[in-house]
Amino acid sequence: MAGRHTIVLIQPSPNKGSRTFMDFSSVNQALDGICARYERKIMDINPMARNFTYDINDLFNFIDGLADISALVYDHQLHAFLPYDRQWIKQKMFQHLKTLARN
Repeated sequence: MAGRHTIVLIQPSPNKGSRTFMDFSSVNQALDGICARYERKIMDINPMARNFTYDINDLFNFIDGLADISALVYDHQLHAFLPYDRQWIKQKMFQHLKTLARN
């Protein structure tokens, strides 16, 4: 999944005006971007916290708590973006974090 342009579409709340996107050069960068967004939310909720930890369940609860999230991943063979849903994002996130933990 390296080098596959990825756009993450996010709607944090039921308000359609909250829709936004994040643009990345790879799926792994997109997954890191989702983690960074979650970490910013934690810091916004508790600005005095200097250090914090979370586990995969916390991250998945954040993802599940979004009104909508999906990813568009560029397929070089098709010359098109393929859509992926919340479950795919969570599956890739689990694999990505497991790989990072091993290294």
